[in-house]
Amino acid sequence: QVQLVESGGGLVQAGGSLRLSCAASGRTNSRYAMGWFRQAPVKEREFVAVITWSGGTTSYADSVKGRFTISRDNAKNTVYLQMNSLKPEDTAVYYCAAAPTIGTIQEANYWGQGTQVTVSS
Repeated sequence: QVQLVESGGGLVQAGGSLRLSCAASGRTNSRYAMGWFRQAPVKEREFVAVITWSGGTTSYADSVKGRFTISRDNAKNTVYLQMNSLKPEDTAVYYCAAAPTIGTIQEANYWGQGTQVTVSS
């Protein structure tokens, strides 16, 4: 089992930045790919970004490319999402997830409880 805990959400003005963190505990010796998803009110959950265990490969949703950066520190069992140039449409609950490969991140084995990001205009 892997437990994931997100932090770093909050209220920010449009154009501002936030950095989300996701700390993993439990079976962290497994080489999981890690991803970020978000869900806005009355909308479906959507993929944001994913990173391989090594950090050598990343992928982003078109809506966040060039603004968000996913990274990880395996020594700290933590994955990050740096969010710059935030827009009101980025407002959502952000979740991190762990899966065996980036190809299976949509059906991730483990999910965090989420952290709220609110961007005011």
